[in-house]
Amino acid sequence: MRYIANTAAQRTEMLRTIGASDVEALLERIPSKARLGRELGIPAALAEGDLVAHVRALAGQNADGGGYVSFLGGGAYDHYVPSMINHMLLRSEFFTAYTPYQPEASQGTLRSIYEYQTMICELTGMDVTNASVYDGGSALAEAALMAHGVTEREQVVVSGAVSPLARRVVATYCAGPRLPLKTVPWAEGVTDLDALRKAVTGKTAAVMVQYPNFFGCLEDLDAAARIAHDRGALFVVSVDPIALGVLRPPGEAGADIVVGEGQGLGNPVTGGGPYLGLFACRAALVRRMPGRLVGQTVDRQGRRGFVLTLQTREQHIRREKATSNICTNVALVALGATIYLALMGKEGLRKVASLSTAKAHYAADALGRVPAVSRRFGAPFFKEFALRLPKAPDRVLRALRKRKILGGVALGHFDRTLRDCLLVAVTENRTRAEIDAYVEALGAALA
Repeated sequence: MRYIANTAAQRTEMLRTIGASDVEALLERIPSKARLGRELGIPAALAEGDLVAHVRALAGQNADGGGYVSFLGGGAYDHYVPSMINHMLLRSEFFTAYTPYQPEASQGTLRSIYEYQTMICELTGMDVTNASVYDGGSALAEAALMAHGVTEREQVVVSGAVSPLARRVVATYCAGPRLPLKTVPWAEGVTDLDALRKAVTGKTAAVMVQYPNFFGCLEDLDAAARIAHDRGALFVVSVDPIALGVLRPPGEAGADIVVGEGQGLGNPVTGGGPYLGLFACRAALVRRMPGRLVGQTVDRQGRRGFVLTLQTREQHIRREKATSNICTNVALVALGATIYLALMGKEGLRKVASLSTAKAHYAADALGRVPAVSRRFGAPFFKEFALRLPKAPDRVLRALRKRKILGGVALGHFDRTLRDCLLVAVTENRTRAEIDAYVEALGAALA
């Protein structure tokens, strides 16, 4: 919407209506020492066309992801986003800041959420999914609180191979109810199961792992699930949904709650979001699930319809009965994920995952042949892997950026024992030529 200023005549009329002589008279009650006392250093107004050109020139000074070849990961990935998704999201019936829930007026929105829930259940192997939460980190934190509510136990155990950013969110959420958070170390890139076994006790509400984990490695979900269940704790798995195109759903490995970051499902990598928090669980736990749930029903004439069947956040029910007060549904982003999954289908998602895996392994082999470079971990991985470098990763990344390559994430910012390591992600978007160019550029940066 364009801004249209009031005319001088309109301002005069408004001032006369309220009995003020001029705009200055409206400011007389503000103490003079609190006022600026001079004109603002704002240049003269531009014509609309000149203003658009000016702002475009300013924006052109920014670096954007489209101008670089990205090997960034760590939770946000450069997967292909079909143009159909944005075309659908911008339709007026969907493109709103408010999520319409009234069933008599919002059957389209409610059905899209219902379809989203169905797809996420099929993807994760779980019974029920909510309408989404903010992002993967908040979904994991909600899982910790939910496990505490279900088991009435006072301790949460999380693997050190879970994203350190997500673990910080969990720690913030757990600080309120004073839930102790115990972090289990990793060994060779995956959760140390012996340490996990020692950490889990009869007081543990949940055991939380990531699959694939922050280093891209594949965890032994069956073993971790047994450790959790043997002590009566819930087993929580945070997933990359793209990986589930080729990996076994966590529900088949005994997960009680599955969460994850859904950005890769048709949403671009942008500066800080919006992202998409996936949240699914077993049917027996649904009453403690945060957020909203859309269900299918029939009206009095027997016609199929969709309604909200569960709303457990604080704004909707009594505080003591609520499961969360910070679990907003990101409906537009979830709709993007729904369109993505519908477009891709089972075969398409499997192909995206397979291509990402194949290209990542090609890149790992090629980068590993650069002199003095080696893979940090030997565990099987999906589309992301850690490299050990002979030079400081931050210096190497700066050199790569000069060649328009975003070479990865320096792991030393999260773990000082990995200060010589670089986390590299490869999606189906990367071509062989781009990977080969990265290999050549890395060799030059290290020479």
